[in-house]
Amino acid sequence: MATKDQRRRQLAREKYERQQQRRAQQRSKARRRNAVIASGLAVVLAAGAAAYTAGSFGGDKENDSAAPSPSPTTKAPDPCGKPAKGSPGTQQWKKEPAVTIDKSATYTMQLETTCGDIDIEMDAGKAPHTVNSFNFLADKGFFDHTKCHRLTTGGIYVLQCGDPKGTGQGGPGYTIPDENLRDRRLKGNVYPAGTVAMANQYNAQTGQGRDTGGSQFFLVYQDSRLPPDYTPFGTITGGKDVLKKIADAGASAPDAAQNTAPNATVVIDKATVRKS
Repeated sequence: MATKDQRRRQLAREKYERQQQRRAQQRSKARRRNAVIASGLAVVLAAGAAAYTAGSFGGDKENDSAAPSPSPTTKAPDPCGKPAKGSPGTQQWKKEPAVTIDKSATYTMQLETTCGDIDIEMDAGKAPHTVNSFNFLADKGFFDHTKCHRLTTGGIYVLQCGDPKGTGQGGPGYTIPDENLRDRRLKGNVYPAGTVAMANQYNAQTGQGRDTGGSQFFLVYQDSRLPPDYTPFGTITGGKDVLKKIADAGASAPDAAQNTAPNATVVIDKATVRKS
């Protein structure tokens, strides 16, 4: 017969084994959760560009990440006004415009939205192709009357805009190279709040999809852990309160970490780029 001391040791061992088992289960759950977040990240930041969509992105096959968000089960109050009259343009270009900006100058972009103005200072020196493209597209009125089609509220915290189709697959018809991926601001794989960066089709698992930015971009309203695969080209200098208002209104479906539209009616009435 086991002594009291032996029984205590046996119970202690059993308790320890149960604790280890629970911890292993928790680690397994955490790995699965992180895998889901990583998968959602690829969905969220996939930006359609006409040339790429016709090729390795899957051709005519419908992509779940580009489908319109499902109808909301609950609807938060819309904090934004009505869009100005007009509709997004349909013009497309076969190749990237020639770089004509002054790389030593500072360029600012103002987004006049239904929720308020957002001002962005762009870094022409570090991301000349990106800033040049925004200068070109804004001058053509490409962003006018386009809605910001995606808001993420878990894991990463961004508002994504720049798609005239409003589905996640729209673009200008050309692509631009990735730039400034080693920006010193991206410490610890974190895009800090206030960063403006390009969406693209890069797939880290396959290593395919570099240099596939088009017109879609995202505004970071809260520090977000992301791999440095998305061109950071600007900083929000005005309108952070506008982004907060949009974020506070929430996303249109329970799956708010991935492919969801904002509850707020976020439409860019006018985008203007100026050299300063």
